[in-house]
Amino acid sequence: MFKILTVFVAVVAIGICSTAYFVGSNGTTLPMKAMAGGSIYDFTMKDIDGNQQKLRSYEGKVIMIVNTASKCGNTPQYEGLEAIYKKYKDQGFVILGFPANNFMGQEPGTDKEIKEFCTLKYDVTFPMFSKISVKGDDQDPFYAFLTSSETDPGFDGDITWNFEKFLTGRDGKVIARFTPKTKPEDPAVIKAIEDALAAK
Repeated sequence: MFKILTVFVAVVAIGICSTAYFVGSNGTTLPMKAMAGGSIYDFTMKDIDGNQQKLRSYEGKVIMIVNTASKCGNTPQYEGLEAIYKKYKDQGFVILGFPANNFMGQEPGTDKEIKEFCTLKYDVTFPMFSKISVKGDDQDPFYAFLTSSETDPGFDGDITWNFEKFLTGRDGKVIARFTPKTKPEDPAVIKAIEDALAAK
C-alpha cells in the first residue's frame, strides 16, 4: 500500500512540475491549458510609468505586440513601428512595446531610461510597458501565453530575438507572427494589418 501511495504522489508531483501556469490579473493561478481559448484581454500589465494597465482597455483594436531593445541591430525598427502606428491608429490600430533584456543584454536600462531613449531618439508615441522577460525560467506569464502551444497554437514557439511581432485581431487573439528581421513596413505586415482592420 505504501509503495502504491508513493508512486501516486510521485506521478502527481511530476504532473504539477511539468504544467505551465498562468497568473491572472487578480492573482489567481491556473494551468496554462485552462487559458486555451483566452485572449490577451485577460492580462493586466505594468506600463513604462509603473501603472497597471488592463489590456482589455484595447478591446476591439488590432494590436501589434513587440518585444523591444535599445541596443540591438533591429532597434531602428522603432522608426517604422512609429510610422505605421501613426498611419493606422485612427482606424483602430495600436502597438504595444515590451522592452526585454533576454538577448545579449541589449536592453540594460531602467524603465525611465528606456522611455527617455524611445522618446528622444525615435519620438515613440505608442504605448510602452515595463521591462519584462520574454523567454526562459523567468518568462512573464503574458509571453508564456503568447508562445505556448496550448494557448496560441499555430503561432507558438520561443521568442527568437528582439523585435519579434505578434498581431492580434479585434477579438484579442493572435492572427499573425513576424520574425525580428521583418520590418514593420514590410508589405506582408501592412497587408496583415489592413486585412485585420477591414474585418470589423
